[in-house]
Order: sequence, then C-alpha cells, then structure tokens
Amino acid sequence: MKKKTLALVLAFTMTAALFTGCGSKNETETTQPQTETAAETESEEVDDQTAADEVAALIDAIYVQTRNENTDEQCAAAKAAWDKLTDAQKELVEGENADPDYFGRDTGDASKDDPLNEDGIGENELLVVSFGTSFNDSRAEDIGGVEKALQEANPDWSVRRAFTAQIIINHVQARDGEKIDNVEQALDRAVENGVKNLVVQPTHLMHGAEYDELVDALDGYKDKFETVTIAEPLLGEVGSDATVVNEDKAAVAEAITAEAVKTAGFDSLKAAKEDGTAFVFMGHGTSHTAKVSYSQMAAQMEKLGYDNVFIGTVEGEPEETACENVIAAVKEAGYTKVILRPLMVVAGDHANNDMAGDDDDSWKSQFVASGNFESVDCQIAGLGEIDAIQQIYVAHTKAAIDSLGDIATTASADSDVLADGTYSAKFDTDSSMFHVNEAYDGRGTLTVKNGKMTLHIVMPSQNIVNLFLGTAEDAQKDGAKLIQPTTEEVTYSDGSKEEVYAFDVPVEALEKEFDLALIGTKGKWYDHKVSVSDTQAE
Repeated sequence: MKKKTLALVLAFTMTAALFTGCGSKNETETTQPQTETAAETESEEVDDQTAADEVAALIDAIYVQTRNENTDEQCAAAKAAWDKLTDAQKELVEGENADPDYFGRDTGDASKDDPLNEDGIGENELLVVSFGTSFNDSRAEDIGGVEKALQEANPDWSVRRAFTAQIIINHVQARDGEKIDNVEQALDRAVENGVKNLVVQPTHLMHGAEYDELVDALDGYKDKFETVTIAEPLLGEVGSDATVVNEDKAAVAEAITAEAVKTAGFDSLKAAKEDGTAFVFMGHGTSHTAKVSYSQMAAQMEKLGYDNVFIGTVEGEPEETACENVIAAVKEAGYTKVILRPLMVVAGDHANNDMAGDDDDSWKSQFVASGNFESVDCQIAGLGEIDAIQQIYVAHTKAAIDSLGDIATTASADSDVLADGTYSAKFDTDSSMFHVNEAYDGRGTLTVKNGKMTLHIVMPSQNIVNLFLGTAEDAQKDGAKLIQPTTEEVTYSDGSKEEVYAFDVPVEALEKEFDLALIGTKGKWYDHKVSVSDTQAE
C-alpha cells in the first residue's frame, strides 16, 4: 500500500514537472517575438530620425551659404535626399535653420515665374534688382509684375533680374530648380554679353543698407560699361527729417491706400472711417538712417488727410512704428476694426508669418490679443502687383535712361567723357544777384559718381534758403523736391570768417543751360537759368 501510494505520488510529481516545463517553454517562445518587434520599432524610429537629420544637415549647409563652386551640387543633393524621405520622416526634419517647410511648404507654382537669366542681352540692359522672395506666387506677381511693366515701357532695353538675398536664391534653386542671378552674376553676365549701357532699377523701398550695398557693388564694374546709372528706389530721396515728403511718397500713399480700400470692399477711405475701420501698413523697418522714410510715410498719410491709415514695421525701427505703439495709436484714435496689409514689394515670409501668421507674436495675433478691436483682418498682397506702383518704377527708370541720354549727348559734343571723380567747375547764372561766394571765384566742386553729376556751390550768405531743379511754378507744387541747404564756414582773403549756406545741385549735362529756381528769406520763388562748364580735375 505504501509502495503504491509512493508510486502515485512520484507519478503525479513527474507529470506536474513535465507540464510545468512545457508551460515555461511556451511562455518563452511567446515573449521572444514581442521583444524583437519592440526592438525593430525602435530601430526604425532611429533610422527615420537619422534620415531626417541627414536632410536637415544638407539644408543647413546651403541655407545661408555664400554662392561658391559647390552650391549647385549641394542644392540638388539636398532636394534629392528630401524626395527620398517618407512623409513621416519629412516631419522629423529639424536643424539649425532647417525645417519641413523648407521643401514642404506650398507657395505656388514656380513655373509661372521667369528668372530672366538668359543671355542675348544686347547693348542696352535694364537690370531689376530685388531682395527677392521664396514665395512663388508673390515672386511671379509682385517682382514679375514690376519687371514686365518695365519691359513693356522700354522695348529697346533688355530686362534682366538679380536678387540681393543669396539665402532666397539658394532656397528657390534647391526647392524648385529655378536659378536666379545674384548681383555679381548678373553684372558678369552683362559684361560677357557686351552690354554698353546699363541702368539698374532697384525695387527696394528706400535708400537703405541694401541700396548702399548695390552702389558699392556697381562701383567695381563702372569701367566695364560705357554708361551706368542707378534709378531711384520706390520712395525716392530720403528727406532731412520725419516731416519731409515728396511726389513719390505721395503717389505711393495714394496707390496703396486706394488698393487696400478697394480690396476691403469700401467705396472710399471715408466710408471705411465711418465704419470704424483703420488700415495698418506693415513695413520691414531698419536701423539705417533711411528709417526716417517710414516716419515720412506716416507724415504723408496725415498730409493727405488719411486719418485712419497707420504705418508700422516688423523691426520696430523707428520706435513709433513698433507693433505695440501702432496698436496704442489705433486704439487712441477710436477705431474698432483693423485691416493689416504689408508695406513691402512682395508678400513673402514677413507678410504671411510676421503679419498674418497664427503665432502669438504675429501682428494679427497681437492686435487680437489686445482686446481693443472687434475684428482684425489681413490683406496678403505685395506692392509690386499694384499697377500704380509699377508705373512709379517705370517713371524712375525713364528718368535714369533720360539722364544717360543727356550725358551721352554732352560727352559726344564735347569729346570729353568725365570719369568718376571730383572736379572744379565754373557755375554761371543769368543774374548778378545769384552767384557763388566770392571766396570761390565763381566755381563749385563737381562730383561724378556712377554717371551722376552733382555740383556743390557755396553761397555768399544765408539769404537763399532753398533751390529747386526746375521752374518757380513747379517748385510751389505739392511734393516738389526742394534742395536743402547745408551750413558752411567761409574764410575770406582778409582772414575774416562767416557762416553761409551751400547747396548740392544735380547736373544733367555740362555746358547746357537748365532751370534752377530759388527762394529767399522773403518767401518768394524766382526763376533762373544756370549752366556748369570748364571742368578741371582736382
């Protein structure tokens, strides 16, 4: 009995052990595939991030790269690597500058844009220089709009394009395969094509840092062409202070306001005002001395009676154009509805993101967050698509071309082409009452730069307070560009000294009479004919 019982116990124990052993084996076999799947998933995630990081590195390499012999190859490599990524991998692209939007954001059809980079230019070239934009629709409509207007107005000139922003040139080339010349490439192309007469029309708003850089770039090519000149930017000359306006600023103010009012669905600016609607034009802003141009645009709006139009800048320079200050000004004026619109040639990154974006720091978001307004709307459109703005550029280009013609005619007649430099020149007038200071023996200092001539003349006193290049009648019109005086100390032959006024007078041609009106301390304008001759190198 004991043996039988023991046998049963042993049998049960062995059977239990057998089943236990089988159970452990099955559990191990079930767990192993789960572990392998998790490892594979983790490996795939690592591979995805690695692939995305490789593309980010390629984007960062070209993002702010100065053009060099490897740029074309690197742009193509970055796009090819991006195209190989899955949609999930593309979302992981993140670098110092790189993000999924670099290649992934839809900004329109690049094929609608003409980069104007072909050869076969001819002797006369009109080079249109812009900062540029990577937003395809805006590039075609705004920059392309200006270029087409200039070509239509100047059929005997070949219009070509250059961008100053290499960061944009690289972006467009990498993403869309569209090659746009930078300024150096465009000038080299002009030289290689045998261009003789070059007119550069910047689409920049003002005489700011980029305009200065453009002048410097051209300085290195001045001996490559027979004639070369730079036309005025959109807003014309920069005045001496925030209150100074001109015809260009008035024309721009009227054009952009009319377009904004029409787009908003109002019959007039007055109707918008009665509705409680204010228009805010947002420019870029700058630390350059030309920033006063924004203040002058605000002054121009005020002079036109546009009480419900305000000027602001992304950079907040000048200070009164900062977003918070503009919000306060609109609120204080009592307007309850706001329409934001860019004061920029193109509706690119600043217009879409800094102005109309959804981030907390966009202008739209800040106006909404202030809680002061019933509605805040955005009009995303660049200045370049407005016909009236295009015609201002056309007028500036015409003036530049006309100046080349005058210089060429005079040079041919005199057999004397003045190179850039400084000269002493005789200043003749039609009146003994209008002459240069006796200490200068009837002469002024003529400066020639990039084909433009300016004569510096020192007056006998401070009795002449302004000059005007034209007639007395035109000098009294709104927006007339008056020549402002500077104060200089003159030392006479007897050792005495006196502070007098001096003026810088633009000269279109030598030995050719032109109108130069003056106004004295009594406030009356007078017509005069003057001429510049007998140039002597200093």
